Order: sequence, then C-alpha cells, then structure tokens
Amino acid sequence: MNIHESWKHHLIEEFNKTYFKDLITFVESEYRTQTCFPPENQIFNAFNHCHFDDVKVVIIGQDPYHDFGQANGLCFSVNDSIKHPPSLINIFKEIESDLGIKYPESGNLMRWAEQGVLLLNATLTVRAHQAGSHQKRGWEVFTDSVIKIISNKKENIVFMLWGGFAKQKVKLIDGQKHHVLMSGHPSPLSANRGYWFGNKHFSKTNYIVEKTYKKGIIW
Repeated sequence: MNIHESWKHHLIEEFNKTYFKDLITFVESEYRTQTCFPPENQIFNAFNHCHFDDVKVVIIGQDPYHDFGQANGLCFSVNDSIKHPPSLINIFKEIESDLGIKYPESGNLMRWAEQGVLLLNATLTVRAHQAGSHQKRGWEVFTDSVIKIISNKKENIVFMLWGGFAKQKVKLIDGQKHHVLMSGHPSPLSANRGYWFGNKHFSKTNYIVEKTYKKGIIW
C-alpha cells in the first residue's frame, strides 16, 4: 500500500479489518474499469506529504474533485496550472483578508501538507464526473479512524471543520486535548450567506501553532 511508513504503525489494525480489505478490492476494480480520481498513486497523498509525527493541523474535506487534472489527493487542492475551484478561491480570499497574504497563482496545497497540515478528504477516491460515487464504501470508516487516532495519540492539534459535514467529525475529537475551529463551508453558497468570510481561522490557527511549535504555517 502506497502510504508513508510513519502512518503504517498507527493504522495497521484498520488495514487488517474486513471493511478495509473490501474497500481496497472495490477501489482497485473501479480504477481498472472506470476513470477515477485522483491518480492511483496519489490516493494517499495527504499521508505521504504530511507524516504522522509532523501533523499540526487537520483540515477535513468531503470528496475529491471529479474532473480531469484537478484532484491530487489533498482536500481542496488542485494541481499547478489548474483553474481554482470556487471553494478554493474563497479559502485564498479569506487568507488574503485575514493575514494580508497575496492571492497565490497555484492552487496546489502541497506546500501546506509539507508544513504539517493534513488535508484529509473523508472519501479518498471518486469516479470521473460522478460526485460522491465512492462514498459509503468504507472510506469514511477509515478516515474517521484516522481522526480518532490523531485525537488519541497526539496533543494540541488544530482541527478546522468547515460546513455541516465536517462539523459532524467533532464527536471524534477530544476537545480537552485539541483545538477545534468551526465555521461555514467556503463554497459560494455558504460563503455568500456570511458563514465563511471573516472566520479568521488561519490567524487563529497560527496563534495556536506558534505557541506550541514556535513557528506558524506559511499559508
């Protein structure tokens, strides 16, 4: 399995469960017979570019982008030179407003992952042009376990929960040990109703991260 060694020790019990073996059989079949995203070697990119010991922040998404060239295994992220999707545009606008950081050219969030931001979609794969097509196959069981393991084994992690779906994950997190920031989703529907802009999640996160690690995230 193409997942970084730092995670394997913590996730080995999940890998051995029947649901996970069934999930992998399903995913392998889908990639053989359908066009799916992200590319197969990028399914576990969130883990491969943010190692277990390095996790400082967790951002939870729902489903990978389902059009060509977009998904790269990190939630909300797209490959270099790909047009920024609406939610990502609003994320960058909030960062610009909150921290005064210039809106970036690239929507590739690999730079965040490599600083300790786990960009975790609840479902890690999707069939082309069919949003939600790989939901309820076992991915959510796996990623919920990832969240619980991080909550149990680490301290002072910032969890950024955006929108109703992500907010449901709060029950998996020990609020005594960790920091949970919740707001509306950055999608235009939510953002235009006033539930996203002005949440200042990026400056709030850096305040916490700087206290713990002496250095914030370069967003």
